[in-house]
Order: sequence, then C-alpha cells, then structure tokens
Amino acid sequence: MNLARSFKSSFITNTIKYGNINESCTKLLTQLRGKSVQATAGSGTVDDGKIDAPQEPSEERTTHFGFQKVKESEKDQKVHKVFEDVASSYDLMNDVMSVGIHRIWKDVFMDRLAPMHGTRLLDMAGGTGDIAFRYIRQLAAKKNKLQRHSYVTISDINQHMLDVGRERARLQMLTEEHLPDISINWQQADAEQLPFKNDSFNAYTIAFGIRNCTHIDKVLREAYRVLEPGGRFMCLEFSHLTNGVMQWMYDQYSFQVIPPMGQILAGQWQPYQYLVESIRQFPKQEEFKKMIEDAGFELVYYENLTFGIVSIHSGFKL
Repeated sequence: MNLARSFKSSFITNTIKYGNINESCTKLLTQLRGKSVQATAGSGTVDDGKIDAPQEPSEERTTHFGFQKVKESEKDQKVHKVFEDVASSYDLMNDVMSVGIHRIWKDVFMDRLAPMHGTRLLDMAGGTGDIAFRYIRQLAAKKNKLQRHSYVTISDINQHMLDVGRERARLQMLTEEHLPDISINWQQADAEQLPFKNDSFNAYTIAFGIRNCTHIDKVLREAYRVLEPGGRFMCLEFSHLTNGVMQWMYDQYSFQVIPPMGQILAGQWQPYQYLVESIRQFPKQEEFKKMIEDAGFELVYYENLTFGIVSIHSGFKL
C-alpha cells in the first residue's frame, strides 16, 4: 500500500514539474522497472523483460508396432504378448512364414559362425533354442582334443519362450548331463539392458529377434559392450528382396496367406499380421550395416539369402 502511495505521489509531482502527463507516465514506468529489477535481483533471478511461455508437458516418443504407431513404453508390452501367445507354436510359425526354408537359413547361419570349442556364446532372443541347439550339436560333433570347455547362454526377454526351449532341450538330450564339455545357461534378459559384465562373451548371435526391439541401436551397443575384443556379432533377420517383381510376390504371400494360415494352424492371425508388418519396418541391408558400424563394430558385411528375404549380418569388435 505504501509503495502505491509513493508511485501516486511521484506521478503527481512529475506532472506538476514537467507539465506533461506523457512525461510523467514515462518517469513512472522507469521507476516501476527499477523496482522490478531490484526485487528479482534479491530473489536470485534476472528479469530481462521477457515473459516465459507456459511449459507444455513433453509428449512420449513413439515408435512402430508393425504398421501401428504406438508409444515406446507400449511396444515392449505388445511384443511380449505376441510371443507369449505364439511361444508353443513358434517353430510352426517360422515354418509358415518361410515355407520351412528357415531351417536351411539357420544351418547356413551356423556354418558362417563356425562353432569352436572354448567359445563363450550369447544367443540373444534365443527363445525356443533353435540357434543354440544347432551350435551345441556342431560342437558335440567336433573332437575336443584340447579339452576346452564351452559356455552357451540362451537369453530372451520372454520367460515363456525360454521355458519352451528348456523343455525342448531336455527332450532332445541337449543338457549338461549329456554334454559334459558344454555349460548351458538359460537367462531372461532385455537385449537393450543386458545384465552381463563387459567383455563376457566372444560370440553373440541373434536370429529373427532384433526387429522386435524398440531401440535397435541400444541392442547393438549392448552387444558390443558384452563382447570381448576379437568377439563376433552375427544377426540373422528377415530383410528386403533385391528384385521388385519377387518383392511384390512375396508381399502377396506375406499379407494374403500368412495371417489366414496362422488363424487355421495356430488359432490366431494377429501375431502373424504383426510379424509380417514388422519385417517391412526393419531397416534395409545397407542401413542396418551402417547401424552395426555406428555401434563400433568393424569388418561389417552382410550376405543375402533367398534373394534377400533374409540376410546374415556380421561384425567384429576389434
């Protein structure tokens, strides 16, 4: 109240002194600004005469789930549900999507890796064990003259998938009880935040899994982190055909045949619809190669199989 009286008195005095109401207003405005600066200086803030715009709540980043646009926090849950639903029929799903050719692709993938005794392998998104079982069988078939012990860690974000894989391993006698030179560990883990120490493995494989991850760049950086120098990263993933006519034919099969077959054989079409859509969203071969290089890997290359329906990507941590 006293401050208001002071400004009123000053205004009247200036009006009498200068005989001009405009001049009085100017003087009063100068006084007000001076008081404002003093007040803000005392509070530790600076008033530059600007009014801050109201802060709007930041929107959560979005990503793709197939052809849908979803919040990043939702994608993991949706992908988890897809594989929760198809875990028991996962191998059937791969047969449907590839007309059985996925078995050949995985054999070629394993030939390129060339398993050796003494290796510490992390098979990420290992699910039902298809890749790890091939690896273990190749090791078991080779003579271990130096008696070197091998370690295989099969990891997946979905525990149900791991449970199916563990039971398959038991039925196929692919367990430590029958394989004394190989230690096998089943561990639930997120490929974007691995629980393993730096330089824990000298081989990392991921087959038909990386396209389902929300942040592929994080997956690649984690793969690089847990590999020791000289370790090898290998990825088998659905990709993009190099022939336009064949791509069109493949699209017709993917969208018109695969989901209905999923409904007939597995009782649901939605997971199959998502999976064929997710393939189209995955980076093309050269783009993914660049992502692997950006994660730190060297000697990176890819090999197309079946005209590019799938590709094998390889890189080394040097």
